[in-house]
Amino acid sequence: MTGTGSIGRRLTFLLAGVAALLSVLSWWMVTGLARQAAERTQDNVLAASVTTIAETLRSEQGEVRLELPYSAFSMLGAISQDRVFYRVTDGTRVLTGYADLPVPTELEAVVGQVVFDTGEYSGEEVRMATVTRLVLAGTQPVPVTVTVAQTRGGVASISAELSQLAALLSVAFFLVAVTLSGFAARASLRPLNEIAAAVSRRGPSDLRPLRRAAPTELAPLMSSLNRLMDRLGQSIRSAEDFIAEAAHRIRTPLATVRAQAEIALRSAKDEDQKQRLRQMIRAVDESSRSAGQLLDHATVIYRADDLARSPINLSDLVRQTAAALEPTASMKDIHLKIDAVPAHVEGDPVLLDNALRNILDNAIKYSPPETDVRISVTEQDKEIRITVTDQGSGLGDGPVDVLTHRFQRGTNTQGIVGSGLGLTIVKDVLTAHGGRLELEQRKGAAGTCATLVLPSS
Repeated sequence: MTGTGSIGRRLTFLLAGVAALLSVLSWWMVTGLARQAAERTQDNVLAASVTTIAETLRSEQGEVRLELPYSAFSMLGAISQDRVFYRVTDGTRVLTGYADLPVPTELEAVVGQVVFDTGEYSGEEVRMATVTRLVLAGTQPVPVTVTVAQTRGGVASISAELSQLAALLSVAFFLVAVTLSGFAARASLRPLNEIAAAVSRRGPSDLRPLRRAAPTELAPLMSSLNRLMDRLGQSIRSAEDFIAEAAHRIRTPLATVRAQAEIALRSAKDEDQKQRLRQMIRAVDESSRSAGQLLDHATVIYRADDLARSPINLSDLVRQTAAALEPTASMKDIHLKIDAVPAHVEGDPVLLDNALRNILDNAIKYSPPETDVRISVTEQDKEIRITVTDQGSGLGDGPVDVLTHRFQRGTNTQGIVGSGLGLTIVKDVLTAHGGRLELEQRKGAAGTCATLVLPSS
């Protein structure tokens, strides 16, 4: 199945993207607020300065008098080292200060109130505060305008420092948010991983409904998974019933056909007819054996996925299996000789008996009459070896490994009934038990040596 990427990685990247956007927005907002705060601070100081100067205005002998207070300018130097300019006028006459310093044009409407403006003076941007005060000079009030201006380098410097600090905090926030996003993604996906782990720990035959507490979002998944396992269980049971029923349905008619063919063979007179009946009996035997082997193989596949392990004495199992095959061996005057020591394993006795039965059946089937089949059980290096040697025709000329594949037989099996599934069953059983099958041609003598290797308990 083709992967589409990790959900956790995608969720982490999504949360990281949100964190990055929030970091940029926070930096932009903090930078703007810092600049506004610095400008407001400068305006407040300018307002205090220009108001202090305006409050010192007085009238003497009909003339406007002014003494510039030092405190009005010292407070401006308290926040930055910017240049300061000022101008005091009564109407069109400049009383003191910089005559070319610009002032707001609409002052009548705001007499007594501080007016702020931003302009340019001496090639620099300045922030100006202007206030107009009426001073009684003689018999007429005279409007006196006081303007104080300050360059904006300090404001820009403060804003830049605060912007840099905001950027560092935003980066730190982003890094923390990404880390927390990773934890949040893993925590969010933990229920899904727990469900996957619970399913993976089950054996293939364990199709019980999954009963676990899960978030609401995973409820449809668990419901679908339980329905799938229920349908799968029904399919497996149907397949098992079908295999068993098919094997029974096939074996019974084949046994009837074989019996009728044997009766016809004994009563036949024509040699050609006898030959055809013998071929029919042989075909029936092959079909019956194939049906039995297919059923055995299906049983092995089903049980091997979920082994029912129990303590087994292999020596006893070998003797029981050999005793069951003794009548078949006696028909060819073949002697089964057993040399076994007590050896114990943990495994499925049904499967191990099936594997051993297939090996012994092959040894009896391919051995000539009046020979011996030797069975030995030994234990060495924490491994138990069941070795079966015969005096038959051997493994043929092809590669030995191919013989364990389904429906593969040796090149020297012509004329002998077989399905090509026996060694496949043996290999699957041993693999399920953590063992292996070793096949080799006997050196210096005719026959085969087959060894079933199992881990000792």
